[in-house]
Amino acid sequence: MNLISVKPSQIAEMAFPRLTWRVPGDSKVYLTFDDGPIPEITEWVLETLATYKIQATFFCVGENVEKYPEIFQKILEAEHSVGNHTYNHLNGWKTDCDKYLENVEKASMLIKSHLFRPPHGRIRPSVATKILKTYKVVMWDVLPKDYDNELDPEKCLATVIKKVSKGSIIVFHDSIKAEKNMRYTLPKTIDYLIENGYTFGKLPMQ
Repeated sequence: MNLISVKPSQIAEMAFPRLTWRVPGDSKVYLTFDDGPIPEITEWVLETLATYKIQATFFCVGENVEKYPEIFQKILEAEHSVGNHTYNHLNGWKTDCDKYLENVEKASMLIKSHLFRPPHGRIRPSVATKILKTYKVVMWDVLPKDYDNELDPEKCLATVIKKVSKGSIIVFHDSIKAEKNMRYTLPKTIDYLIENGYTFGKLPMQ
């Protein structure tokens, strides 16, 4: 089947080595946030990161940037990195390739970055090949699934603790759907990582 798996397993990493699943050889961990900016939620994330003096990377949906430009500006003013997450949060397995690429381009008019993350982690290899000509396609190796309302927040945290290592890319969601689990898990994740000697980085946009 001509699709890339959403699971960042060793098989997926080996099959699609040009996608960025983690930052090998790096002593830092990388907190990333998908789907914003969203009022109150993204702002809470920014306040939390500021409290800990941590910088992170936000993969923003173009439509949300257009709706809430003042919040997007707050991300930039705090010197976090930003990345393209399509304009309409498209599912790459269900969207015509040309339409998908057009949607990425539309988002790029608002989000000036060479970082891209496909929504849901779903992208066709043929599309990935084209996007890689302009962008670094960033996946992840730690997915707490904060967006899953059937998961207890403690399980989201347990996933991070079990899977994180130096160079890990962790993905949270600054979205309404993920808010409950993310508000619980994010500060506890940061506390755990600090207590265990990790430092934090943001992904370079160029």
